[in-house]
Amino acid sequence: MTRAALLVLADGRFPAGGHAHSGGAEAAVKAGRITGAADLEAFCRGRLHTAGLVAAALAAAAAAGADPAGLDVAADARTPSPALRTTSRRLGRQLMRAARATWPDGELDAVARRFPKGAHQPVVLGLAARAAGLGPTDAAYCAVYESVGGPATAVVRLLSLDPFEATAVLARLAPELDRVADRAVTSATAVRTEGVDVLPAASAPLLEIGAEVHAAWPVRLFAS
Repeated sequence: MTRAALLVLADGRFPAGGHAHSGGAEAAVKAGRITGAADLEAFCRGRLHTAGLVAAALAAAAAAGADPAGLDVAADARTPSPALRTTSRRLGRQLMRAARATWPDGELDAVARRFPKGAHQPVVLGLAARAAGLGPTDAAYCAVYESVGGPATAVVRLLSLDPFEATAVLARLAPELDRVADRAVTSATAVRTEGVDVLPAASAPLLEIGAEVHAAWPVRLFAS
């Protein structure tokens, strides 16, 4: 295992398409729920403990070798919003392209053939981590950081928020990222004996509603 691979996978410059998505932040800014650093921190905290936890558990389970098809069904069941399902699969397809070029792997090839329109992004993230020689904990950390890092970067652009303030928000959330990643790995480890139903199913209704509203906008800065 090489930890440098974790830096490559988690790097915002990795061409997985995430830079074009705000993680629900654009809709929250438009609705007035994010107006500055304090609101951003609250938004990221909520996202971390709901969508972030779910994504991290799915990614960790995939990295641990759980059946990708079963995990994809589990991801679908945990994503009520059609707009978010579409986004997740689109991001999964883009991440799959990047991962196959970076870490050629037969398992990635097989999943890409099985899901020509894209498997859910957290599942692909776990498979990419596995192909890179990383483990479930690494995959979980990638997922939890992505769940808050994307919105923080988006809000810098949306509100011209001071990037130092946005980075400070992420630093303050770091202990919670640790706890959520640990919880995700614990549930992912149990999949082997208890099945995918043991994975978290934390809901975030405002993210789901916001995604549907955002998808209907004729003009927007971010794809989601």
